[in-house]
Amino acid sequence: MKKINKEIIEDAKEYVKELFKDNSDGHDYDHTIRVYNNALKISKSYKDADIFIISLASLLHDADDYKLFNTVNNENAIKFLKSKNLDDLIINKICNVINEVSFTKNKDKTPSTIEGMIVQDADRLDAIGAIGIVRCFSYGAKNNRSYSSSLKHFDEKLLLLKDMMNTSKGKKIAEKRHKYMIEFLKEFSKELEESR
Repeated sequence: MKKINKEIIEDAKEYVKELFKDNSDGHDYDHTIRVYNNALKISKSYKDADIFIISLASLLHDADDYKLFNTVNNENAIKFLKSKNLDDLIINKICNVINEVSFTKNKDKTPSTIEGMIVQDADRLDAIGAIGIVRCFSYGAKNNRSYSSSLKHFDEKLLLLKDMMNTSKGKKIAEKRHKYMIEFLKEFSKELEESR
């Protein structure tokens, strides 16, 4: 990757660190970096994928999340990308990937590009397994949800994600994390029963 591109990616990391500095509900800087790292791992299997687009889209994928910001049309992401003097074609490609990541908005749609598929898988992987469980209850606690409401989220979303992966690498990782969630739910249910 060109030196200038590496600098832009490092700047994007700093930008999102500042953007998420007050957030602790599972949509934070640590989540962003995990998604970025997941995306880089998956992209190794896809030599034709544009790593620069994947890197910036994964780092900025939550920069305008409606749960966190009152922005429209990728305002925060575009502000950063324009500050780096990237041309409109690249900005549009990155925003297109970002717009195809969200589970809520794209539940039954497959992303239109390999870059979109990779970033969507990377984000969804961070919603399942041990990390996904912690994030689910962190989000629930911050939003005053009971643990029962957070448990419903497993059926509504988390347990569905394994079968919604786009890439073979994503599917493989998801399989293992899905099994862990199933074991957790069994143990949780058992302990609850024993305490009655």
